[in-house]
Amino acid sequence: MKLNKIVYVPAFFESVGKDKTVKVPTGEKKKGFFGGEKDVTRKETQWEQTGWSDCRIDGQKLSNDLSEVVSGLNNEGYEIVSVTPITSGSYNWEYNVGSGGYSYGYGYSYTNSLIVTAKKIA
Repeated sequence: MKLNKIVYVPAFFESVGKDKTVKVPTGEKKKGFFGGEKDVTRKETQWEQTGWSDCRIDGQKLSNDLSEVVSGLNNEGYEIVSVTPITSGSYNWEYNVGSGGYSYGYGYSYTNSLIVTAKKIA
């Protein structure tokens, strides 16, 4: 008797952000102008997440998630038969009649998830 197993592996969008300059304390102190002590700081650039991409998936996370699923299935005695990507898409368009008139449109696809098919090894 053959036993098959199907596992859904979702893809997640990549985080987006920007570099931000911050002051980081060094742990040292220096005397202030009026005799008090003041923390010594240095400027450092740190990446700050501002949101999530609407079109780029996090390939590294998807790869790690797939690796975990495959490893788990292998440990349960399954052999991987196939890994199938599932794609989704999005689009945008605009039509403007005024000011000479123009229109545009675009569409794109991205990997939404993966379907892993495995069969039980006898």
